[in-house]
Amino acid sequence: MKFQLNKKAFLIALCCCVLTVAMVFYGSRKLQNFDAALIAYLFGTVFALFGIIYRYCVWLQRPPTWMYFKRGWQLLFSKSFLEYAGLSVQKLVRNIAFQRFIYPRGKTRWWGHFLLATGCLMAFSVTIPLTLGWIHFTMNPATSINPADTNYYEAHLFGFKVMEFKLGSWIAFFIFHILNWCSWLVIIGCLLFMRRRLTHAGQIATQTFEGDWLPLILLIGISVTGLGLTYDYEFLKGMTYEFMAVTHAVTVILFLIWIPFGKFFHIIQRPAQIGAHLYKKEGEKRGMAICPHTHKPFTTQMHVDDLKTVTKELGFDFTLEDGSSHLDLSPEGKRSALAKAHLKAREASGKFFG
Repeated sequence: MKFQLNKKAFLIALCCCVLTVAMVFYGSRKLQNFDAALIAYLFGTVFALFGIIYRYCVWLQRPPTWMYFKRGWQLLFSKSFLEYAGLSVQKLVRNIAFQRFIYPRGKTRWWGHFLLATGCLMAFSVTIPLTLGWIHFTMNPATSINPADTNYYEAHLFGFKVMEFKLGSWIAFFIFHILNWCSWLVIIGCLLFMRRRLTHAGQIATQTFEGDWLPLILLIGISVTGLGLTYDYEFLKGMTYEFMAVTHAVTVILFLIWIPFGKFFHIIQRPAQIGAHLYKKEGEKRGMAICPHTHKPFTTQMHVDDLKTVTKELGFDFTLEDGSSHLDLSPEGKRSALAKAHLKAREASGKFFG
């Protein structure tokens, strides 16, 4: 299938990348705090950002997606802002932070999602600001805590000091090893997913290497090589540092490039599901749609009205002979209408024998 460039999405993605590069320049105090050793990671991050924003903008241009997206923001900033803001935070914590949406599908599957999501989100929150030069650490020989102690480090955000801590303290141990903890979480999560893909009949039948196995292999590669860097520093005195550093950089960059095109793009899409919860809540407030066939409620009236708008934008007309809409019917009502249409067609063709 021939690729067709979406100019609007391309321009939005390009502008976001230019803005990001500008923020790298000024956020690192005109590159004073930017680590040149991370330049390859920076290119991978900017490329991933471009691909993610481009694909997300194309996704939002679909009429059904845009309707949900638009309604979600309209409802959030409506007169019920406090209620919907609270609901958004609740769903964000429950479904994004703790991945509870997947729990009904299996406890082991939830553990895999939770460990993988927690490890990735923590790692992204640390590595991206470091890569962009927004966070850096310096040794301060004269600290406000103890001017005579030279074993203190300062953490800076956008060039501003935010905290200081002593080397050898539990805070320093946690900060300097946080990516190691993330790596172990990711490895365990990936192994749980791999086990399922090797034993679950449904997964074996439908999975593909590039869609299901490659992302897991890349994540394990990133985690193992990252742990290898720490192991080399602690025990091997830098003997394998060059190999580990290059291998780690290659796996990270490949993963960043793969995000916009692979299965992990749903990580970017998942927060939009919060808007669907707001939409459902508001629809229930406004009232339910009653099926003219069953005379029972089956969905919200707001959903039916928006569905009529979206189908018209897509060029579909579901108007019936009596002037009503096929979309006003419940699933049971639609099946009944379809049966009646088949019966009428058979009668008109003379093939109905009673």
